[in-house]
Amino acid sequence: MDYEQIIRQAYLTAEKVDIPGWVGSFTNDGTFTDMSIQVVYKGADELGKTVENYAKAFPDMHREIFQVYTVDNIVVVQLALQGTHLGPLHLPAGILQPTGKRMDAPCCDVFELVGDKIKRFDCYPSGTVVLTQLGVFRNLDAALES
Repeated sequence: MDYEQIIRQAYLTAEKVDIPGWVGSFTNDGTFTDMSIQVVYKGADELGKTVENYAKAFPDMHREIFQVYTVDNIVVVQLALQGTHLGPLHLPAGILQPTGKRMDAPCCDVFELVGDKIKRFDCYPSGTVVLTQLGVFRNLDAALES
């Protein structure tokens, strides 16, 4: 498989919520950084946490891939995170209870591969878009000063 195919397979593994398969997509020292909250996951115990969290919060979670760019061993993916918020979403500030609302939020993922494994995965989801679509920021105007 080429690097793009490896990443597409990793996304499919995440959508199937195959945590051992997802963790197995990484090198032993591989990292997954959620840049929207500045949290780094590493090691078998941590790498699957985000996949599990989003699968519980969005049982129909889908990653709609728009563009894939490959330069040497770096793969950059433009995509949208899509799903219906039907379960609790764990956030650094606490747990967001299900809203029943859909998210369709832009995201950019950057992967560094070594051989056929992910060494580094930096995920840049638009947290403000996600929270707005889920209704968290529905009364933002009231909070802003003119």
